[in-house]
Amino acid sequence: MIRNSIVIVGGGLAGLIAAIHLKNNNYTVLVIEKNDFPKHKVCGEYISNEVLPYLKSIGLDINSLHPTDIDKLSFSLISGKSVNTILPLGGFGISRYQLDDYLYNEAKNRGCVIVQEMVSDIEFLDGKFTIVTNLNTYSAPIVLGAFGKRSNLDIKLKRNFIQKQSHWLGVKAHYKLDFPENYVGLHHFKGGYCGVSKVENNLVNICYLANYDTFKKYKSIEEYQTNVVCQNPNLKEIFKNAKIQFEKPLTISQVSFEEKKCVEDHILMIGDTAGLIHPLCGNGMAMAIHSAKLAAENTINFLENKINRATLEDNYLNDWNKNFKKRLQTGRRLGKLLQHEKTAQIVLKILILFPFLLPMIIKKTHGKPI
Repeated sequence: MIRNSIVIVGGGLAGLIAAIHLKNNNYTVLVIEKNDFPKHKVCGEYISNEVLPYLKSIGLDINSLHPTDIDKLSFSLISGKSVNTILPLGGFGISRYQLDDYLYNEAKNRGCVIVQEMVSDIEFLDGKFTIVTNLNTYSAPIVLGAFGKRSNLDIKLKRNFIQKQSHWLGVKAHYKLDFPENYVGLHHFKGGYCGVSKVENNLVNICYLANYDTFKKYKSIEEYQTNVVCQNPNLKEIFKNAKIQFEKPLTISQVSFEEKKCVEDHILMIGDTAGLIHPLCGNGMAMAIHSAKLAAENTINFLENKINRATLEDNYLNDWNKNFKKRLQTGRRLGKLLQHEKTAQIVLKILILFPFLLPMIIKKTHGKPI
């Protein structure tokens, strides 16, 4: 059995950030990731500037990746009617492919051990975790769960949300497209939302969330985009001029916005594993980074014997709720509200008449600089 101070299951955004933070504090860190690095992922690829001070504090230079600076939002309904606003904090566009590759190399260069294995079981007994993979068995006093939106481990852990069927499907690809560099577009269509923004290398990321009930009657993504997504005139114009740079769009099914517990069987869950904010809020990546920070800080307090395990779990739960609970609730409410076109039209008319309200709504789904 291989012993470590901390095992992180999942090497995505939250997992790698937590690994770097903990390694900076001289702990032995093992990251177990089932996929190769780097890898494209279904993701909006916009990050709020609220996380920049923290990233700098742990020695990460995001500017070296040449992200795009984004400070404006354009929001439209199915009809094409739209409202534009300045983003209160602003953000940046960066592909998960490039960002995850950068974080992977930073983690390895700092001394984190990263292995490509599949975790089949995690058990907790007498203050220690046993983590079983297809190749090895590991032990550690701390396990962070960073295995994404949906995993077989969720089934193994009997998490509540995994018992409920989700009707959301995510679709994403990169395109060549003449699109304003400093804008993120969020466009509503029947049964979903589409985000459009530039990432590095002058590429445009188009990622949308679709209700499977509206999707299943069509034979292909292209047919669905033509008949449903492009009912919004703004999206029709975007897809008309966009040249896909992938062989085909990436998809992910069963995307769940149900509430999740951020501590399960003594595992501290981070990123999408702990909770997924509605994509119309455009802030999931910043939340993943912030949750990694909170888990790492509480873990350090535990390993330094400043707190016991019960306090560790209580403190992390309190930190999670303080920083994210209201954001997640706001996202769910906005999602339900905008599913009804007539209601959405009324809301948009109000926003056009009182444009100062939209930045106030955005602030409800974003945090302060950390």
